[in-house]
Amino acid sequence: MQITVHRGPELWRERRSLPASTYNLARTLQLRSPNGVAFVPVRSLQVLAIVDCEAFVFVDGQQRALALLAWEGLRPAARSALHEAMDFEAVGYAPAAREAMQRLPWEFHQALRALTERRRDSAPARLLPFAPRASHGA
Repeated sequence: MQITVHRGPELWRERRSLPASTYNLARTLQLRSPNGVAFVPVRSLQVLAIVDCEAFVFVDGQQRALALLAWEGLRPAARSALHEAMDFEAVGYAPAAREAMQRLPWEFHQALRALTERRRDSAPARLLPFAPRASHGA
């Protein structure tokens, strides 16, 4: 799927924090995607999240060519552990962005969980046999 998204003029910007569980789920889906981009429908808000290596961009389900808001400035290297929250900047591009931002962190997490459950591998896990190492100098 290819979507061209235009960001209008920036209306507001604020520092936020994303729970580690949400960030980790989003990155897992993004990294498993064949093209490095994950599309996450957040049906309860009629928003499509586009997760790539630089930002999470949220577009209105009715006007997919226009960004509603974006979460940018994600710096995973700044965390010292995977369970730490991820700081980011929320940037609003539409008047409805501030209202959406109130519910979006929770609803986005729920959408990520549902998508992860649907995409979970159904094949059982396999153990790979490893040959023992040859001893050196015995």
